[in-house]
Amino acid sequence: MKLSELEAAIEAILFTMGEAVELERIAAATEQDEDTCRRVIRSMMDKYSGEDRGIQIIELDGAFQMCTKASMYESIIKIAHVPKKHVLTDVLLETLSIIAYKQPITKMEIEHIRGVKSDHPVNKLVEYNLVCEAGRLDAPGRPILFATTEEFLRNFGIESLEDLPVVNPEKIEDFKLEAEEEVQLELDI
Repeated sequence: MKLSELEAAIEAILFTMGEAVELERIAAATEQDEDTCRRVIRSMMDKYSGEDRGIQIIELDGAFQMCTKASMYESIIKIAHVPKKHVLTDVLLETLSIIAYKQPITKMEIEHIRGVKSDHPVNKLVEYNLVCEAGRLDAPGRPILFATTEEFLRNFGIESLEDLPVVNPEKIEDFKLEAEEEVQLELDI
């Protein structure tokens, strides 16, 4: 298969699927090895980003997706309905960060960390497709495990969970001290 044919096949796959497609599936569909496909896709990514194009290819945790460039948003909303903006409140962001860093995690573990019921924020994050059910814990009651989705990666502009910011260990100690002081204040009252 010529390079131009392989690029056209990959482009057609990514355009048609409309979601992230794993490299191994692209390789199988094009009857090429994964390394060849990865090199061609990365070359296509460079080509799209270097040209004045309205589309791009992004990588999401080992999968690739064709999507519209963010700079084209203004042109798109003139023809399409304005997409509903999801508002991430402090409570939702707090819950989402706990899930992102501790996944897979149960609702009970989230509530233990937050110190309050978390049904509403977890349900909202599932509704926004930032979090999904990732199986069940092998424990009494078989509680649901939650994890982040590809939509989470896409919305926060990261390729994989390894790209999440690393929390400074000194900050963790500061947070623990603050939490202990808050608990002590509540006990003194």
